[in-house]
Amino acid sequence: MQDFLQQTLSGSAPRKRKGETDFLCWQWLDHGILLMEPKEKARRALVLSAGIHGNETAPVEMVNRLLLPLLRGEKPLQQRLLVILGNPVALKTGKRYLRYDINRLFGGRWQQIVDGDEAHRVLRLEQAVETFWQACETEETRWHLDLHTAIRGSYHARFGLMPYTERPWPPEFMHWLAAAGMEALVFHRAPGGTFTHFSCEHFAAASCTLELGKARPFGKNDLSQFAAAEQALAGLLYGEAVSASASQPKHYRVTQQITRQSEDFVLHMGSDTLNFTAFPQGTLLAEDSDTRYYVQQAREYVLFPNPDVALGLRAGLMLIEESEQTQALPL
Repeated sequence: MQDFLQQTLSGSAPRKRKGETDFLCWQWLDHGILLMEPKEKARRALVLSAGIHGNETAPVEMVNRLLLPLLRGEKPLQQRLLVILGNPVALKTGKRYLRYDINRLFGGRWQQIVDGDEAHRVLRLEQAVETFWQACETEETRWHLDLHTAIRGSYHARFGLMPYTERPWPPEFMHWLAAAGMEALVFHRAPGGTFTHFSCEHFAAASCTLELGKARPFGKNDLSQFAAAEQALAGLLYGEAVSASASQPKHYRVTQQITRQSEDFVLHMGSDTLNFTAFPQGTLLAEDSDTRYYVQQAREYVLFPNPDVALGLRAGLMLIEESEQTQALPL
């Protein structure tokens, strides 16, 4: 198998489901799920996922480009690696998702929806990750990088979303995120249904959802915009040197979530509002029947504003920047 992406989009199993190079052994586990293990002992087990949303194609193309020299035997592999293209059906149709946003269904939340293909897919991904990390050596560290692009433009072109955890973040992981060009890191303060939260909560993995630009169709991406992230991933996979970042990402914390609960929901933000737009204290952000959302801190920044989400889902997050607070919030 030379091209994992094309094999995944074909919807069929490869003729050959296992193989090896001088450096590694690979195994096709399921549609969009590929296991790669180096022949030399590794100190890290990495889950590298993309395509959880089918319209976010640039990370999928980048991951596939990184896999090609590994599958051709041109590069060594330095990690035990599980590669996941999360939603092959949505990728093939170019849609964010078909019925349900699967990045809200992890951690068993898929059981709350009508039985269907997307629920089965989330269960399959959870099982694949669990099996992968159950095979870990005790001294191996666990990382999960889930690659996305955003619907809206942003004042920070590249940023990471850190799942809620009470554990300290490994310094090596934080240094890697800076080297990958992350301009900002957003720290959640509550559990969620994302893939990275599942990895972090259930398997103590250092996990991050990386937002790497705007969502565009296959063939319309300028991958040069993701050069820093691609170089950092290449260093991680192949063992090549990764240049240290000259600047550190800004740190933000989630202070409140705006949730659309009814058909009366109104978001008081224009369609051109960028991620990380700042609002002063007292600003009315949204209304939903008798519920009002206001800026509570001296200044808050919006992330992922979207009035068109399904009922019960997040229509936006409000953030505070740590450096603007007199007292930083705990991890």
